[in-house]
Amino acid sequence: MPELIAPTARLHASWIESRDEWGRDVHQDGAGLREGDEVDSPEGFGAWVAGLNAAELEPPDGWVPCSFRWIVEGDQYLGAIALRHELNDFLLEAGGHIGYGVRPSARRRGLASWALGAILPEARERGLDRVLVTCNVTNTASARIIERHGGVLEDVRVTGLGTLKRYWITL
Repeated sequence: MPELIAPTARLHASWIESRDEWGRDVHQDGAGLREGDEVDSPEGFGAWVAGLNAAELEPPDGWVPCSFRWIVEGDQYLGAIALRHELNDFLLEAGGHIGYGVRPSARRRGLASWALGAILPEARERGLDRVLVTCNVTNTASARIIERHGGVLEDVRVTGLGTLKRYWITL
């Protein structure tokens, strides 16, 4: 049974396996991994995890407060979902309130849909009455997930992240 947990250094080995499935230097939606983050050593990974957890109250420069959660089963890291507490201009245009990604070997099990459904109550508890969720125009699986959770398509835009569908989910 999957669960959402706060990032933890305890899952370093499993997270590295997942990163290697995605490929080094491949963007993982919802993971909070930035270019230059050192995650291979236990120390570097621990510092990165601490930064993710601190981002709820003290986000890095240029970021908004964000709750990062990991999708796990037991000691296996399966993916990540991020709930941004507010939108800046970039997030309103392209990134949205919520971003998520599931490691390649764990896809097609309903985990992204489950995680989106699990994070929406937290968004409501944080005082949001609606959230923006975006996906690439070619990502039909993600579009279906968002629509299943009540997403209403506002528009399709060409952005710095590519051509995106922008959906609002009323909470």
